[in-house]
Amino acid sequence: MDESVEGGVWLVFAGIMGLIRTSAESTKGGCMRGAGRVVFAAIVLLIVGTINIIYGIGALDDANIFVNDQRFVLTNLNTLGWVLIVLGLIQLTGGFSLLAGNVYGRVIGVIAGTLGAIGALLSIGGKYPWWSLCVFALCVFVVYGIIVYGREESAAGA
Repeated sequence: MDESVEGGVWLVFAGIMGLIRTSAESTKGGCMRGAGRVVFAAIVLLIVGTINIIYGIGALDDANIFVNDQRFVLTNLNTLGWVLIVLGLIQLTGGFSLLAGNVYGRVIGVIAGTLGAIGALLSIGGKYPWWSLCVFALCVFVVYGIIVYGREESAAGA
């Protein structure tokens, strides 16, 4: 990897961690429990939102990635595309809001994680059951991390 790109990645990561640490210290006067998990959940929301927007654009364009024996709840690819784009935009705004420490991001993160866990459980009988169990565990971890965020360290141990 190029040194300038690597330095830029570390700069962005340090800025995100500084933002979370600063907001946590300014609101409670000390360290908050689960700040790292919240950053992880926000990054997952940003990635999933971006992927949903890309899939939505692909569905609107009648791309060849939606072929063969795949079945969808929405049979019209145009409708599926718009649903994925709107869902992706909501997830992106939730991810950025979660990075900023706002309540909107926490609510969207919990809803998205819960829906992801339910979807993973519903797809266990599919082609890749172990993958579905891993996605379920990841979603549970994300929801737990968002819920415990904000509790003081001393309250967590007592």
